[in-house]
Amino acid sequence: MASEQSDVRIDRADNSAFAFGENARAETRNAAPAGRGEAGEELLRAVRQLRADLTLLRASEQTARLDEALADTEGDITRTGAAGEGRPARLRTVLADAQNIVSLVASAGAVAGLLGM
Repeated sequence: MASEQSDVRIDRADNSAFAFGENARAETRNAAPAGRGEAGEELLRAVRQLRADLTLLRASEQTARLDEALADTEGDITRTGAAGEGRPARLRTVLADAQNIVSLVASAGAVAGLLGM
């Protein structure tokens, strides 16, 4: 008897569960992310504005590092409704390190103020 072999390929499967093989079982529990409060919305707006303003400056290692931290924060807030644990502290550090460039854009002051700097 010829052996049949099949290939399984899953490119992307969001909010899904898979089980293969005899007696396999898969479960998934999907929950919507918690709603963003006013503080989350305000920080998200400020982060997005600062990211937009950074594009007006000459690219450097500092602007890249700041943009990465801002993008991570934006992603957290978008997915979960709040900045992830440790994210505000990291963003404060990156903002402080980039003080010479963030002083050029008013939106940096808004983000810094929302982070308690």
